[in-house]
Amino acid sequence: MNGNALKVIPLGGLGEIGRNMMALEYGNDIVVIDAGVLFPDAQTMPGVDFIIPDITYLTRNKEKVRAILITHGHEDHIGALPYVLADLPVPVYSSRLTHGLITVKLREHGMLKDARLNVMEPHFPFSVGLFKVEFFRVCHSIPDAMGIAVTTPLGTVIHTGDFKIDHTPVDGRSTDFASLALIAEQGVLLLCSDSTYAEVAGYTPSEQVVGEAIDRAMGDAKGRVMVATFASLVSRMQQVIDAAVKHGRKVAVVGRSMIGNSKMAASMGYLNVPEGTLISLNEARKLPHNEVVILATGAQGEPTSALVRIANGEHRDVEVVKGDTVIISASPIPGNETVVYDTIDNLLRQGAHVLYSKIALVHVHGHASQEELKMMLSLVKPKYFVPVHGEYRHMVAHAGLAKAMGIPDDNVFVLEDGDILELDQYGGDVVGRAPAGHVFMDGQRMLSNRARAGDEAARAAVPAAASAGADGVVEVLLFVDRRNNIIVTPPGIVTSGFVPLEESQELLEKVSENAQIPLERRPKRGVDWDNVRDEVAASVSVFLYEETGRRPAVVVKIEDA
Repeated sequence: MNGNALKVIPLGGLGEIGRNMMALEYGNDIVVIDAGVLFPDAQTMPGVDFIIPDITYLTRNKEKVRAILITHGHEDHIGALPYVLADLPVPVYSSRLTHGLITVKLREHGMLKDARLNVMEPHFPFSVGLFKVEFFRVCHSIPDAMGIAVTTPLGTVIHTGDFKIDHTPVDGRSTDFASLALIAEQGVLLLCSDSTYAEVAGYTPSEQVVGEAIDRAMGDAKGRVMVATFASLVSRMQQVIDAAVKHGRKVAVVGRSMIGNSKMAASMGYLNVPEGTLISLNEARKLPHNEVVILATGAQGEPTSALVRIANGEHRDVEVVKGDTVIISASPIPGNETVVYDTIDNLLRQGAHVLYSKIALVHVHGHASQEELKMMLSLVKPKYFVPVHGEYRHMVAHAGLAKAMGIPDDNVFVLEDGDILELDQYGGDVVGRAPAGHVFMDGQRMLSNRARAGDEAARAAVPAAASAGADGVVEVLLFVDRRNNIIVTPPGIVTSGFVPLEESQELLEKVSENAQIPLERRPKRGVDWDNVRDEVAASVSVFLYEETGRRPAVVVKIEDA
């Protein structure tokens, strides 16, 4: 590879919503931007709590990794840090609130003592190896969100993080376009910009409308009000507290992560909580229902969250009564729709009045729509453009906007996780692949990772799940040469919660053989790999049921060799 080239290596977050991680490499230096988790589809991945990036490329180049830079404190950007830092104990740089959220997370994992956490203010440049780094403020659905400018020997890379343009944000801090313009004046080599809502025309609504909707709902409620949102969504917590104070209600916080984050945010001044507003659940039970608000986790239907346990009648301290109003202040993450709507159904069955994003304006997303994305492109005027953070169709839509704004087609790169993009003074090209598969986690335990069939060392390093719920997960990994339409190695098989690995070798070898049957029927040319994926999944599912009488979720992944 060209020693004078800048390598851009997404390890997560491209082609999916979550698991955000990107590496920038020049010579002997690597900086990493974000380290997030992906929440699984509960229907097809039972027993999997979350998914983290495969950091094999980083651990292979451990001596080059200088730092991890964090854009903001949402789980899809910080959730993997405890697992990444275990293998890469490098300094972490973030804004003040993000630092607080990371501190809570690492303390829970017993990793705070050895962590090298650094609080950075916007517009105070610092050096990391050959790179100069400067944070700049952006508006998102959480306070203290930042974009990052990384100056390399070839030029400046701007990574927006998640952002939108909100002129009336809850914390009063809008995207700092003036400072961004000053950075861009020197010329920008590459812009990596948030693509999550690149298909949506116009502008994203302000957070202010959500505050108004919550206020109205609380004023109309005759009984108790429960609000479910993300534990890291501090701005939404503030809106709930403001409405509660206005309507003479006390607030009880439920859920370990929500309790920890709210205490931290209040102590750091990010939550304004009048004295006496927050009470315990025991105190809440003694008050009339029309004087109580419960703030809880579970907006995404997470099985162990407070709201789901309440909806299922399994919560130790809270049960739904007729007259309760439940506000779900979040939009379902793709893949979570079924479990979220199951939760809503269960709340309705118990007599609750439920408000959610499809029927009430109780949530707006924190991502820029098309006009805001165009404004970012117009201001930065990058030489090269890489859309990030979104499913593939979102990134393609964003790439189309960039081309319409005058960036040459050859300078726009729609990448996928694992692509190694090289940029130099002559142009850019994808020159290779890095491992970038999913690593499945059950709590703090790894269920499975990307491993090829026959790789005993990799298998031995992966603990089996005692139970993954239902009949577990079987992942089939196909490593292909798309140019020549061939399968490079026999299919790799990894399980979680299906059968213990020490008992499964013979069965997994049969599964691998069975997975090859549809592959042998594929045409020599014009292979539709999506059809191949479906046929392999169907074949393996039938085989496993006939062989074991069980129906695990079969996930087929196709990766370039």
